[in-house]
Amino acid sequence: MPTEMRKIGLSLGADICWPLCFEQIVDRLQLDVPWNGQRVGVEVERLTIEPFDLRQGCSYDLVIDRLTHWYHVSREWIKKAVIMDGLYVFNNPWSVQSMEKQTTYCMLMHLGFPIPETWLVPPKEYEPKEDLQTTLERYARFFDLGQIGEGLGYPMFMKPYDGGGWKGVSRIDNESALRAAYEQSGKFVMHLQRAVEGWDRFVRCIGIGPQYHIVRYDPDAPLHNRYTMDPNPVNAAEAEHLRKVTHTINAMFGWDFNSCECLHSNGVWHPIDYANPCPDSQVTSLHYHFPWLVTSKIRWALFCAITQRKFNRTLDWAPYYEVAAGGGTFEEKLDGYAKLADARLGKDEFEEFSAKHLPHLDEVAWEFFGTDAAKDAVRAKVKALFPEHEWEEFTELFFERIQEWRRAQKA
Repeated sequence: MPTEMRKIGLSLGADICWPLCFEQIVDRLQLDVPWNGQRVGVEVERLTIEPFDLRQGCSYDLVIDRLTHWYHVSREWIKKAVIMDGLYVFNNPWSVQSMEKQTTYCMLMHLGFPIPETWLVPPKEYEPKEDLQTTLERYARFFDLGQIGEGLGYPMFMKPYDGGGWKGVSRIDNESALRAAYEQSGKFVMHLQRAVEGWDRFVRCIGIGPQYHIVRYDPDAPLHNRYTMDPNPVNAAEAEHLRKVTHTINAMFGWDFNSCECLHSNGVWHPIDYANPCPDSQVTSLHYHFPWLVTSKIRWALFCAITQRKFNRTLDWAPYYEVAAGGGTFEEKLDGYAKLADARLGKDEFEEFSAKHLPHLDEVAWEFFGTDAAKDAVRAKVKALFPEHEWEEFTELFFERIQEWRRAQKA
């Protein structure tokens, strides 16, 4: 019986390490999966940026997208392929392209999540336009920033309503700091958000399809130490709660791949930054957790490509609103949201497929991450970020942390 090939495309920017590992592990799997009366293999190819005919066909079954935020040509090709060719893509390009926080804050507030008090304020400066002055004179209300700050309470954070990567973020402890930060904010439209005080744990829960991984995060550490190697950042009940939160968010917004940041304070997990649908995937920050990310991305991509999983072009929020309106405690509502998310993410089908057709993936990945090829991928990323005199030091540091992961997995 001839083998039918599925094609996975990688739409990449500055990514170096994870695509190298992704490609080599898929190649080592030597896939020949029986599916619907056929034998199915998989090939991986990197996408290029070039002119395209809007009516041209699409040769890919799935694309992992890392460029939608920044490159218009890639974004519009992906949107074309989803609309016209039924392409499956990580993540929904209409939901992910702005990475804005405003929509996600409002949605989770409506659903009852413990989101800190948040205000949106007009920008300090505007892009010059012909009718700008007229519009501002007619409709822009004067406001007292200090009064808003007093009502919201200190400390707070000022951050762009659509931002990411900590750009433009300031911690504000008093009115003078608030006014100074606003004066420097330029054309950013800003959120003012009350800080969660007295927190004892900061975690990131990474979701890839129905999979999840919880990491204790230290925002004050150097970048290469922020993802800690704490083996037990949460207990089992907390892990299940964070899973439900993360998968609810991802399924609602059409995100196959996203990370959710939460702060734990006085027994409550507060989601504070959970619109990260192009999350950090680099070995130079993830190190110990990097093999999990690569392996999980491969597992979900293979499931979607081989089964030709259908892409949801729209975001149907009505079922979540129905759960929110149904009464009950927040935990009861969260159970309802999570059931919707599990169904949308195909949790049961994915787990059955993985057990039947990919039982060797973990072993192949475990072996790969002990090879010179894996170390070369680490070194390539280190060379792109660090000065030459630090190449060997940080290559050894990150590769040793990966070996620590391998030892833990073997144990």
